[in-house]
Amino acid sequence: MKEKVFPDFDAAVRDIPGGATLMLGDFGGIGAPQNLIGALYRLGIGELTVISNEHGGTDGRVDVGTLIEAGRVKKIICSITAATHPSRVTPFVQRYNAGEIDAELAPQGTLAERIRAGGAGIGAFFTPTGAGTEIAAGKECRNIGGRRYLLEYPLKADFALIRAWQADTAGNLRFRLAQRNFNAIMAMAAGVTIVEVENPVVAAGELDPDDIHVPGVYVNRIVEIPSDRMFLREGSLL
Repeated sequence: MKEKVFPDFDAAVRDIPGGATLMLGDFGGIGAPQNLIGALYRLGIGELTVISNEHGGTDGRVDVGTLIEAGRVKKIICSITAATHPSRVTPFVQRYNAGEIDAELAPQGTLAERIRAGGAGIGAFFTPTGAGTEIAAGKECRNIGGRRYLLEYPLKADFALIRAWQADTAGNLRFRLAQRNFNAIMAMAAGVTIVEVENPVVAAGELDPDDIHVPGVYVNRIVEIPSDRMFLREGSLL
């Protein structure tokens, strides 16, 4: 079996090319792969298409907004495009208003299901969410059981950067709290899945098989987070 444990974050992302499509796990700041995003920032590539639940905040935390502010992202597919408060203008809002980034809005449940469909090999699915709204523009609509449904297509990515609570050397993963909301499905929908892990990586077989959230077959690279790198701010990027 090919070694999955990498020595550091920069080594784990080194072959990601400019123009790649990335999935970045996040949910209100919990589960964001901050260290891998920081390594991607240092790599210096651009023209990225990002699939993420959020577009980044204004609190200085390392997240997808760090890449957007640096001009590295050409398009984002996400479920939240507005700032949480009008006075807190995010880097995404600034660049979108200036015509410097493209965005595709997907309702949160639809986004999750499109990602899950990408990992499960589902060709498309119908959902009532968004029918009769601007979300439906240009999409196939169908009446099913007396209700309007939209046809949605799966999402896949070249790379997924995610964060997990525990992992073993075979790549089996466990998540904690809201980490599980998007990280698990993103791990299954990418060509290469790269994981930063909060706890020491254990030997294969040490995690209870009945308590595995993502099996190692979906995971390609693992990096253990040093204790002093658990929570990052922009000053920690370099």
